[in-house]
Amino acid sequence: MKQFLNKNTPYLFISPALFLLLLFSLLPIMLAFVISFTDIDLVGLADYSKINFIGFDNYVNIMQDPVFLKSIFNTLFYVIIGVPLVIICSLGIALMINFSEAKIFQFFRLIFYTPSITNVVAVAVVWSYLYNPWFGLLNYLLSFLDLGPVPWLQDPTIAKLSLIVLAVWRAIGVNMIIFLAALQGIPKEYYEAASLDGANSRQQLFKITVPMLRFAIFFVTVTTMIGWLQFFEEPFVMTKGGPLDSTNSVALFIYQNGFQLSKFGYAAAGSFILFIAIIIITLIQFRIQRKNNGGDI
Repeated sequence: MKQFLNKNTPYLFISPALFLLLLFSLLPIMLAFVISFTDIDLVGLADYSKINFIGFDNYVNIMQDPVFLKSIFNTLFYVIIGVPLVIICSLGIALMINFSEAKIFQFFRLIFYTPSITNVVAVAVVWSYLYNPWFGLLNYLLSFLDLGPVPWLQDPTIAKLSLIVLAVWRAIGVNMIIFLAALQGIPKEYYEAASLDGANSRQQLFKITVPMLRFAIFFVTVTTMIGWLQFFEEPFVMTKGGPLDSTNSVALFIYQNGFQLSKFGYAAAGSFILFIAIIIITLIQFRIQRKNNGGDI
């Protein structure tokens, strides 16, 4: 008995966490997968006999849905522009805070981190006033340059860019902290040795700092890309997917069909398409990183 306990003690300690993971994560995922092959709606929730198994019809129909296809395009637009901006801005700010001796940069740490912990609804309300085409602050400032009002949330392309600006502003803080932690873990002896060898600041940045941050950059890239593939809060609060579905994301499309139109099976099919896409993109990133690091990951 004692030998059995010694052997299985680790499993006893992690069993509560595994139980919660199974109950609140794995089991709902499996149920959603089953639902994606049915036509369940509000009627089906009230009477299970009204639920019909329809096979792959939801998947076939959703891949022919022009709104869903447009949501995919919008999501890719968000990812392609938003992810590099978040990484570059957060890394740049982290470098300035870490290597600058000015006291003001220590205060910047709080300034840039605050948006990431601020309620998204409150942020969206403030930015809605900033983006207002008639009395918003941004157009007011443009008027001093004799420039006409910009339809920040009314033009299809400008609306997407406006949401990206807001999302990047909110995402910088967390990633900045991650980069700061990685920067402070780089031994100072490397920089001292490089200085003795005559390396300037730019050479130290690209020969020491960036290579030593490769794992932090990889982590931030993966988590940021997953977050942008699930882009939801900003278009939901500020534009509701408009105008003309130009800001609709895949996550918002799933919400609209599942919780507004009560097409639960249809929404579940869309969620699994997004789920598979996230897995594939993440695995590709891991494969590229493992190849670049000689199999270290």
